[in-house]
Amino acid sequence: MDMITTKDGVSIYFKDLGPKEVPAIVFHHGWLLSADDWDNQMMFFLAHGYRVIAHDRRGHGRSTQRFSGDEMDTYAADVAQLRGAHFFAKYVSSCDGRSKLNHPNPRKWDNSLVRSSQTTNCCPVVA
Repeated sequence: MDMITTKDGVSIYFKDLGPKEVPAIVFHHGWLLSADDWDNQMMFFLAHGYRVIAHDRRGHGRSTQRFSGDEMDTYAADVAQLRGAHFFAKYVSSCDGRSKLNHPNPRKWDNSLVRSSQTTNCCPVVA
């Protein structure tokens, strides 16, 4: 399992698939979801030669369950730390996953580097 450890000791799970020498498309889930909810979209882009990354935000999926830090300041800081370990080119989000990308705190997030797309109103999986 791929993990990073944040400055406050939380383990953040992520999937990193595809050629490492190309910029990545990064998928951000919203509340109650996990990185696995992006599998269909990730496999599509992977089949077309892209590198894809999805993470479980803190308190979700395989990331550490905590009783604190479940707010946008900390989510944005977690993504910024994940970004520090990888080169990202495009961001895709659903629901409140986009809030991490548009966070106004410049110490945690450099909005000038973000090119993002919100794909759905809530869930990335359509039955």
